[in-house]
Amino acid sequence: MKSNIKASFIITVVCCLAAARVVAAQPIPDSVKTGGFALGLQAYTFKNFTVMEAIEKTAETGAKAIEFFPGQKLAKDGDAVLNHNASGETIAALKAQLEKHGVRAVNYGVVNAKGEQEWRKIFELAKALDLYAISTEAVDQLDIIEKLVKEYDIPVGIHHHYVRQDKPDYRLWDPSYILSLVKDRDRRIGAAVDTGHWATSNVQPLAGLKILDGRIISVHLKDRMEIGKATRDVPFGAGILNVKAILDELRRQNFAGNISIEYEYNWNNSVPDVAQCVGFFRGYAACR
Repeated sequence: MKSNIKASFIITVVCCLAAARVVAAQPIPDSVKTGGFALGLQAYTFKNFTVMEAIEKTAETGAKAIEFFPGQKLAKDGDAVLNHNASGETIAALKAQLEKHGVRAVNYGVVNAKGEQEWRKIFELAKALDLYAISTEAVDQLDIIEKLVKEYDIPVGIHHHYVRQDKPDYRLWDPSYILSLVKDRDRRIGAAVDTGHWATSNVQPLAGLKILDGRIISVHLKDRMEIGKATRDVPFGAGILNVKAILDELRRQNFAGNISIEYEYNWNNSVPDVAQCVGFFRGYAACR
């Protein structure tokens, strides 16, 4: 009888430990953080340059993390692009460039796939680069995504663009709609927020964050001059989106994902503006 009880206890402990592994992805190291957040660049900020140059420019801004996107030219020599078909040689070259400039890769997206086989390649790339998360708009494939999230222990955020009058069926700009998609899914499936697209869609970013409380995987942080209209990005603090309040809310939620600056202006010479955004985070930390 005692042996049976002991065996049952051991099985219960093992199951609980397995469950614990399932619910917590690998955290982003503190060494990557600025102002208490894993702050970096979405490589799309440097879309006019190569991936290797984007890593170097990220370091120039003072940020310590980068979020890759599929399709960016890899290097000046050759026509290769970065995607989830990357060879071992390409991944090794990326890791060497990241190490050289003291930058850590944390995310990959926005990326979509046609089925489980391609999704598995995406998760394998994320695993090879030790990424924290992946972002996508493929909400029609959440069953496949959820299966792989559990298998690989890599979170996935549902990204969104802005409201489109010519696409009335597009609803991902609405934080309540994203919540409806993820609320009954694995906790590692959530939202990949874009404050600029929310502003264009007449969604107050602070309100959107509160709707998605606890389900935010990553953030594309932008400041804008207006709400409800498409305006260009400006350095943090120069617009009206109240970036400090956004960061305060993320702290309140114990947000553990990455924040990517995606600066879609002054494409060929954005490093000074982006460095100002990074400086905002240092000032935020100093004033806490």
